[in-house]
Amino acid sequence: MKFSVITCCWNSEPYIAQCTASVQAQQGVDLEHVFVDGGSTDGTLQRIQALPGAGTGAVRWVTDVRGGIAHAMNVGVKLASGDVIAHLHGDDYYLHPEVLSMVKKRIERDGSDWLFGRIVSDIDGCQVPESFPVPRVDPQRLLRRNLIPHPATFIRRSVFEKHGLFREDYRLAMDYEFWLRIRQHCRFTQVDEPLAAFRVHAGSATHKNRRASFDEDFRARFQHGPWWMWPEFAARYAVRRWRGEGGHG
Repeated sequence: MKFSVITCCWNSEPYIAQCTASVQAQQGVDLEHVFVDGGSTDGTLQRIQALPGAGTGAVRWVTDVRGGIAHAMNVGVKLASGDVIAHLHGDDYYLHPEVLSMVKKRIERDGSDWLFGRIVSDIDGCQVPESFPVPRVDPQRLLRRNLIPHPATFIRRSVFEKHGLFREDYRLAMDYEFWLRIRQHCRFTQVDEPLAAFRVHAGSATHKNRRASFDEDFRARFQHGPWWMWPEFAARYAVRRWRGEGGHG
């Protein structure tokens, strides 16, 4: 089983070293690291090109990819050669060197199409655990809340081949729309331990566009949920907008 870790980045120089180090540290697996760069001008590409294995099958990159995050993620999937695909953006990182080997064992043991674990939030260098106990995920519960963090999600290539890529008309919630699209068709494994860190900073797309991300989440629910749940979705949306909430949820 070969892993393809896809890193979408743009002017990520302050963070890319920690991201790449966490991938290069992975033990006991065959993997490639594919970078999809949006045209960085801050030294990001120089750091990538200086990595061990750069320019070989182990570390590859494409640059000047425009058109949004979903498009960049799809470019990465098309370039990837692995059996299992993960998206780890340039400001995120894996928490320990055994993440991918553990994922490999669990996917093989369970016969899963995809696996997801948990994350911590990296806020100014401090790792902050999730603030709520995560319940067991099922297709119905996932319609009410996005409980799957993309930095800790690993998907077999065959899932993309059968169900398509990320929808590029979604600018921020493309991952959640994809989870909803495949939730009833693909067998998953849920891991309760944190596998990756999601960095929270002023420049991150989700942080800058919390309301737009929030709106896209509900758009995905209306698209994939049964009609009889639409009144519930509308009520939840109205209440959360009234409370001033935003972001994934």
